[in-house]
Amino acid sequence: MSERARLILDCEELPEASKTMLENTLSGGFVSDMPLVLELLFVSEEEIRALNRRERGVDSVTDVLSFPAADLAAGEPIVSADHADCIEPACGGEEARMYLGSVVICTARAKEQAKEYGHSEAREIGYLTVHGMLHCLGYDHEREDEKKVMREKEERLMRDLGLGRE
Repeated sequence: MSERARLILDCEELPEASKTMLENTLSGGFVSDMPLVLELLFVSEEEIRALNRRERGVDSVTDVLSFPAADLAAGEPIVSADHADCIEPACGGEEARMYLGSVVICTARAKEQAKEYGHSEAREIGYLTVHGMLHCLGYDHEREDEKKVMREKEERLMRDLGLGRE
């Protein structure tokens, strides 16, 4: 089992340098026996509302939605053999990797929230990315004990990204 798994962001909207920085920093957040792929999508208010309505039965705009590909246990090593249906086989010179899930961010809501909270859009997008990724890694915030663990993990990853609270 690898000490530090490699995260691959599948995101056409991010500049390559930003994507590489996010991949390198967020890769330290979990342990896996193979690289993990996280799809990151940026959408409009209309698109996220339609997704929220279709997938959750909630007819409203939200800031971020996460769609985990596997039922992972928060903080536990990820063993690919336990999630064979999520494995993307080696192809075109790339090694095999496991699909972690999708994170969908509403850019308009992110901009509004950045202004509302008094911080940069980069910090808000970073936070929503981290928050969504953690959901795909099995973290949740329904119960107080889960919320505490998830918030601590979010804060550490945000500091690692250079986007901590000032």
